Amino acid sequence: MRVGLFIPCFVDQLFPNVGIAMLQVLRRLKIDVDYPAAQTCCGQPAFNTGYWGEARQLAQRHRQIFADYEAVVCPSGSCTAMVRNFYPELGVEPPATFEFAEFLVRKLGVTDVGAKFPAKVTYHDACHALRELRLKDEPRQLLRHVRGLELIEMNEAETCCGFGGTFSVKFPQISFAMDEVKCRAIQQTGAEYVVSTDSSCLMQIAAGLKPPVKTIHLAEVLAST
Repeated sequence: MRVGLFIPCFVDQLFPNVGIAMLQVLRRLKIDVDYPAAQTCCGQPAFNTGYWGEARQLAQRHRQIFADYEAVVCPSGSCTAMVRNFYPELGVEPPATFEFAEFLVRKLGVTDVGAKFPAKVTYHDACHALRELRLKDEPRQLLRHVRGLELIEMNEAETCCGFGGTFSVKFPQISFAMDEVKCRAIQQTGAEYVVSTDSSCLMQIAAGLKPPVKTIHLAEVLAST
């Protein structure tokens, strides 16, 4: 299978280690991986703020860049949902795009990637991954097969962290209050790390967490050996 890496803007600009970790895991699994350097934003910010003409241009470009791949893998439920679920609303046929955990479990049938991460972790269900892509058990299956890892579920696992892209900019007070609820639930678990599929959520959560709890992307956990 020839796989194209779709690296979202957030990962590219702020959390490059997430993309590198995803690549390491895929190479460990002997997947033929390519990174099309011409890729840019998928168009989600423009789409969400009503600039559908601009979003359509980006979607068409994205489609052309990834057209020749059997599968496109992305370390973000948010951007994956944009391509798969909302490109059709722009009249653009999406390439076969998978969120990283979804690709491993549903497409490859892999739940054990040979990772080792001796720590107590809890998992945050990012809204797009959970509600748009229907991914809940897949990331947890992967975490349960990581050597030394103890998964502790929090009470507010499915509660939004308050980021929501432009939502956190337009409604900062509401966003902050939502983050407080999420962070309180995380710290009540006694976990050392909170794991998620989306770096944007983890950035929001990190702003409200108290030490020693840290944030880490699922790909980074799975890359650890």
